[in-house]
Amino acid sequence: MNQMQDYKTTVKFETFSYLPPMTPDQIRTQIEYALAQGWAPSVEHVEPENMMNHYWYMWKLPFFGEDNVENVLAEIEECHRKYPGHHVRLVAYDNFTQSQGLAFVVYRAG
Repeated sequence: MNQMQDYKTTVKFETFSYLPPMTPDQIRTQIEYALAQGWAPSVEHVEPENMMNHYWYMWKLPFFGEDNVENVLAEIEECHRKYPGHHVRLVAYDNFTQSQGLAFVVYRAG
């Protein structure tokens, strides 16, 4: 049972944090999927000490109607450059079910 992890020493953020870190291609694929579903992507960020709060800071308003992956990636990069010490995540809102369709941390602080 060497693979058991103590939940107090390994902080998990979202669903994908239980997997190895995503490559840029995998991140692009997730964004493509969200856009193909018609979901509105949004970029959020927060200080590491506040990462377990329910509310993260919105980088900008959700990108309603966005269909270009490059634009979403550019906003993620810009947020990360502006706040290099923050965690940055992508959230995709499903306006039909009025819920999050997708959420994962793209950059971890440190």
